[in-house]
Amino acid sequence: MKNSLMAAGLGAAAFLAFAPEISLAQASSYTPGTVWYVTEVKTLPGQDENYIDWLSANWKKIQELGKKEGLVVSYHVYRVNAQRRGEADLVLATEYKDYVTTAQQLAFQKKVEALMAGDAHKLDTQQGERKAMREVLSTTELQELVLK
Repeated sequence: MKNSLMAAGLGAAAFLAFAPEISLAQASSYTPGTVWYVTEVKTLPGQDENYIDWLSANWKKIQELGKKEGLVVSYHVYRVNAQRRGEADLVLATEYKDYVTTAQQLAFQKKVEALMAGDAHKLDTQQGERKAMREVLSTTELQELVLK
């Protein structure tokens, strides 16, 4: 046992001596920051104001609930100026304090259902009805890297 521990120690020392590019004490030049969900939306012809009304009335309520619960740090709606064909005209960005666990997600979903006076089925149906107003082009998850 004693010999195998010594052999392992010598092996590790030899590895470190011949691999100078590996530094166990070297710190990273960044720390992980907040998590962002960014959704690109193309409103359908004649539906821009209707969709923004929905964002102002409903989406905002959900974001504010997320802030109250300590999950959401900030949220933003951006208009894309001079977009090219096929590109989004609105970008929705939500900044989360951290990644959300499954338990947090389920607990928050129940609070959203209570806030919006509906269950998961009703809210899913309403999401489908918004297809008459907009097309979701993409959703991206990002994590900020805070440089040191």
